[in-house]
Amino acid sequence: MNQRQRKKLSRHLFDATLMGDTARVKMVLRAGIDPDKPYSDGTTPLYLASVTGEADIARLLLKAGASPDTESSGGMGSEGTPLCAAACWGHTATVRELLAHGADPNVREDHGTGRSPLDWANEGPHLETVELLTAAGATSHNNDQATQGP
Repeated sequence: MNQRQRKKLSRHLFDATLMGDTARVKMVLRAGIDPDKPYSDGTTPLYLASVTGEADIARLLLKAGASPDTESSGGMGSEGTPLCAAACWGHTATVRELLAHGADPNVREDHGTGRSPLDWANEGPHLETVELLTAAGATSHNNDQATQGP
């Protein structure tokens, strides 16, 4: 697959994920796009599916080989881990998918210096998500972050 085809497929995957179009996501994945390949701004497909609560699309991406703990480095509002994104918005079904596919409930954002998924869920507050993360072994890092400053 040449660079132009990869770029086109990447754009199709981004659009399909944003629209919640699982059939189109399946089609693009079958065409051979790397499910971990970030979009041009650095946002990963799994992060986008997680922040928008698209659990079915997250499952497809994970089954296609997307890493559940890869941190997205997109623009403002599109950076962080998929699990933190889903937990922040209380997308419990997406959190379940990520955990079922090996997401570490204690991986913190900002290359290990930021908030954890549990920190985000507690801030919501998204009680069902907090319970799910706690059952998976998540611990809070709010005390660590409070001493580090903004």
